[in-house]
Amino acid sequence: MTIAWTSSSPEVLLVQVRTRHTPTFGVARLVLAPGEMVLVDPVTVVATSYGLSVDVKGAGAKAVALCTAGAEGGWVDTAPVLPGDLHLVELDGTHGWCVSRLGWVASSSTVAMNPEAPPLQALFGGLEGFLNYAHGKGGVVLSCYGALDLVTLEAGEAVTISSDHVMAFADTVQCRLRPSVPDAAQSIHTGEGLVFDFAGPGAVLTQTRGPRRLTTWLRANGVSFRS
Repeated sequence: MTIAWTSSSPEVLLVQVRTRHTPTFGVARLVLAPGEMVLVDPVTVVATSYGLSVDVKGAGAKAVALCTAGAEGGWVDTAPVLPGDLHLVELDGTHGWCVSRLGWVASSSTVAMNPEAPPLQALFGGLEGFLNYAHGKGGVVLSCYGALDLVTLEAGEAVTISSDHVMAFADTVQCRLRPSVPDAAQSIHTGEGLVFDFAGPGAVLTQTRGPRRLTTWLRANGVSFRS
């Protein structure tokens, strides 16, 4: 399903983003013009200006909040669940970006999120995977667990990165998914047991910590998620 809404202020292509408490406990304030809309992960919403409309569509992991400013504008404060940095990807309509579902925080209403886009069909064979595809014109706010690293690949340059550490990558980058260890458990829904082989040109955003590695460590050390 493609998620997109038509903005009542089409001339506003990039939502204004003001960050604080970065790079360890980042909070992003999305500043909206009168009538402007922004799509937000409802789990990340900390506070809004008084009177701002928040309409949640869907449920669970697929829930999306459509936040709309009133006649005087407004703002939305968002904070990721895990500690770390924030990054704004600016789309100009020329190229899209593949982004981690867990890393998406918010995006302009002029940006469409399409998990069934051709780049993801090629990666996941038509099944639902751990990435989404952002395209259009506007801004996409991403969160990372830990610090942010930018990997810039020249034409023909290649690198292998664990799927747990990949935040996003431009669709100009050639990529493939493969098992990190033959015959080990793997999942295209979560990225478990998989690595990316990337080849340039293009950019890859990575995070210095992996969310799945955190859950593995907690389980290995007797921490119960039910406690």
